[in-house]
Amino acid sequence: MSANATPAPDLPRDAQSILALASRSMFHQFSSISQGMFLVDRSGRIVWVNEGYKRFLPALGFSSVDQFVGHMVEEVVPNTQMRRVLETGEPVLIDLLTNKAGTFVVSRIPLRDERGGGQGGDVIGAIGIVLFDHPETTLQPLISKFVLLQRDLDDARRELASQRNGQRPSKHTFASFIGSSPAAVEVKRQARRAAQSSSPVLLLGETGTGKELLAHAIHAASARARGPLVSINIAAVPDTLLEAEFFGVAPGAYTGAERKGRDGKFKLADGGSLFLDEIGDMPLPLQAKLLRALQEGEIEPLGSNRVVPFDARLIAATSRDLAALVREGRFREDLYYRINVLPIRVPPLRERRADIPALVEALGEDMALRGGVAAPEPSPQALALLMAQTWRGNVRELRNVLEQAAMRSDSPRIETSELEAVLRQSGVEHIAQPTPTEPADADAAHAAALRPLVEQVAELEQRAIAAAMRACGGNKVAAARMLGISRATLYGRLASRSSR
Repeated sequence: MSANATPAPDLPRDAQSILALASRSMFHQFSSISQGMFLVDRSGRIVWVNEGYKRFLPALGFSSVDQFVGHMVEEVVPNTQMRRVLETGEPVLIDLLTNKAGTFVVSRIPLRDERGGGQGGDVIGAIGIVLFDHPETTLQPLISKFVLLQRDLDDARRELASQRNGQRPSKHTFASFIGSSPAAVEVKRQARRAAQSSSPVLLLGETGTGKELLAHAIHAASARARGPLVSINIAAVPDTLLEAEFFGVAPGAYTGAERKGRDGKFKLADGGSLFLDEIGDMPLPLQAKLLRALQEGEIEPLGSNRVVPFDARLIAATSRDLAALVREGRFREDLYYRINVLPIRVPPLRERRADIPALVEALGEDMALRGGVAAPEPSPQALALLMAQTWRGNVRELRNVLEQAAMRSDSPRIETSELEAVLRQSGVEHIAQPTPTEPADADAAHAAALRPLVEQVAELEQRAIAAAMRACGGNKVAAARMLGISRATLYGRLASRSSR
């Protein structure tokens, strides 16, 4: 009896003896080191079990070896594949077997007679070997690696599916919102708090202030980060197509509709976040349907009578004054209150001029990365000129001016004259000039430094309070929180300033 390792008939006698001895030795070795082993004959009847396998017998319903031996293998070992090995003559070297006795890593090897030699002999039986009886412990490193690979595969599949369905993975975090000014710090603080909630978020601000970037960051920091982020710019979609984009289309809903139908953005965002940009441009008839979808948590595809549940966190943004639109009857008041749960005002660039140097550096690096050229380097005077402008288009306009100036310059360095030329051609009627922030000469600086310390501290304190009040739009509670002082202290400082 041998396990696929019989000597050829023409081998020398001593070689045949060595191979026979090796076969017996390997058989006994397997029997001793394995967790259990048994043999079946040509018909599949169990003819022998080793000592290790005896401990599995009670779980299989047998109290002794005598009761177990003599049964057909499939009658006493549930889920075994031994019959297939006997019929095909092909071994199963590694397999997982689960039955009443537990989960095992097993091998099944056919046994052949010596006629014909090698693989040519007839199958006369098979050997079953239990390699591991606790694979979850013994094979933990291998299982852990498999789980990681499976998770990566699942993530890749989700990303590919999201790209096919028009979904967008979150590509920004709060670090992408450049700025350390009090206004920038405050808006990021509010956005981080909003990320921990599941309530709707409403981002308010002028065009180009970074509302979409914050929407990505809020999603990425939320509990839904592993879900999809689906975006739709309402202003960019014709009114007649918005309902289909939102709620999807049933198969054959209208002439030219897809035969299989199409999921809408609400359904695609299920389990994640739905970003509605420029929600102030939504037509009134669709506002009523949006309100119902948000309240009921279900949608009705176009041309269908079937409601489809969804679970998506809403993040909306607008550059328009929604409160004014409500007063004018152009935006539903009930929808306004439904989405205005966590409002976040994104400050314009003119309210955080101190962030412009960092923004210029970040935008320049991005331009260099995309265009394969050196990053633009504004001179100190040019940078001061940039900080003095009002920037109606905010960061988007700042980037456009930098790109134009870089294209016109023969070197990475950008001077004031080049920036002024770009600003004039961009339609800026009045180019603001930087205001001096330092004394004109050393004597004046020396004289300013020799003033009483109390006077200098008071002046610095009033500047900080004024900057915080501007950044918070006059909100005293927010300004006090930003400055790290109590409201009473802030009121006292403001009162002393007004009495002067």
